[in-house]
Amino acid sequence: MTTAALEPRAGRRCHNALNTLHSTHYFSPDLGRELGAVGITHPRAVNFAVRAAALGPVGAGAVTAAFYNYKHELVARHVPAVWRSAAPEQVLAARLRAADATLRRLLGEETVGSPEMAEAARLALRATEGCARPARPLYSAHADLPVPDEPHLALWHAATLLREHRGDGHLAALAAAELDGLEALVTHTATGRGMTPKWVFSTRGWTREEWDAAVARLRERGLLDGAGELTERGVALREEIERETDRLDAAPYARLGAEGVARLTELAGGFARTAAYAGAFPADLLGKG
Repeated sequence: MTTAALEPRAGRRCHNALNTLHSTHYFSPDLGRELGAVGITHPRAVNFAVRAAALGPVGAGAVTAAFYNYKHELVARHVPAVWRSAAPEQVLAARLRAADATLRRLLGEETVGSPEMAEAARLALRATEGCARPARPLYSAHADLPVPDEPHLALWHAATLLREHRGDGHLAALAAAELDGLEALVTHTATGRGMTPKWVFSTRGWTREEWDAAVARLRERGLLDGAGELTERGVALREEIERETDRLDAAPYARLGAEGVARLTELAGGFARTAAYAGAFPADLLGKG
C-alpha cells in the first residue's frame, strides 16, 4: 500500500476532508456549553483556549505566533487570562466532550458506531505516523495527547494532528512568501475559498481600516488589482504557497499510500458532507463577501 505513487494533490484533498470534520466543533453549540461549564464563555476566549491548550498555559505571544493570522491585541485580551478560568487539562477534556457531542449530533449514532468509522480512524492514525515534530509546535503539542478509545474520537484526534501538521507547514510557506497574517487572510479570501471579511473581522480581530491597508500593500506588490481581485502574480503566489504546503505535508500521506489515501478521502469526505448538510457551518462563512 505504501509504495504506490500519490497524485500531486491527493494529500491536500484528504486533508481538506479531514479538516472539515475536525472543524465542526469550532462552530458547535456543544463547544460553548462545555467551555462555559468550566468558566470560559467569551467566544474568542473559547477559540484560543481549545486550540492552544495542548501547548500548556502559554502567554499571548506564543498563541499569536502559533496561530499567525490573529491580531495580537485580540489574543492578549484573552490570553493568558483564560487559564485563570480553567487549566489547560480542563479545557482539553471539555473540548473532547464537545467533539463527541458534535459528531454524534451531526453524523448520528449509526454512523458514529459504524465499521466505516473504525476503518477511517485506523487509516488516519496510520497517516499520523508520518508526521514530524521539528518546527511544528501545534502539531507536536497535540501529538503528546492520548489517542481516545472510541473510533469517532480517534478519527477526530487524528484529523486534528494532520490539520495542525499541515497548518504549521503552511505558516512556514506564508512567511517565506512574505505575507503577514492579515495579508494571508486577504489573499486567501480573494481566492474565493477563504473566510468572508465579516468573519475575519469578528474572529481575527482586524478592522476594516486594517484590511484596506493590507489590500493597498498587496496592490503595491502587484498581487491584487484595483478591484481587490488576485492578479496573475497573485494567483501564482497562492498556488506556489499551496504547492509548498503540499511538499512540506507529503510524509503522512506517503506513509499511508495511494490506496489508503483514496479510501480515507472517501470515508472522511462522506462524513464531512453529512456534517455540512446537517448545518455544521454558517452559510456565510466562506467566499469573497
